[in-house]
Amino acid sequence: MTHDDPLRYERLIEDALRGVVRSALRIVAEQGLPDGHHLHISFRTDFPGVEMAAPLRLQYPEEMTIVLQHMFWDLEVEEEFFSIALAFNTVRQHLIVPFAAITVFQDQSVGFVLQFQARGDEDENEDENEDETMEDLEIGPAGIEDVAADAAKPSDGDNIVTLDKFRKK
Repeated sequence: MTHDDPLRYERLIEDALRGVVRSALRIVAEQGLPDGHHLHISFRTDFPGVEMAAPLRLQYPEEMTIVLQHMFWDLEVEEEFFSIALAFNTVRQHLIVPFAAITVFQDQSVGFVLQFQARGDEDENEDENEDETMEDLEIGPAGIEDVAADAAKPSDGDNIVTLDKFRKK
């Protein structure tokens, strides 16, 4: 597979899996979070298009994890991003997060985890770095070792499917 190959399967798979996140968030926005479910979403705060209050950006300059469980408001899901209001130290803050900024999506209540490589416009010019585009993508129920510092670790799982077979060697 060459760098200009239009059938970049790893990209297609990752985009499809980001669609799973988008669809799950749309269900939550329309119907509310089902009982017992809580979602952990880690994302790159330094990613283009992420909007958040300056104090939060100072506290989380590279990555943060948000938890959707009991207290969240105004969840809106668009094609390329979602927006939400969350309480940080009792102060309601509004966030806008592009789906491409997400590094981990996890529903611990059912042991479901998707892990992504954050991707932006710079990936269009990735000729020398193509081997890294899917470096951290893992799919499966539970099993990642460290979601983020402030997220609880999932149970040990043997059901992770990695996409190494599709990577250029």
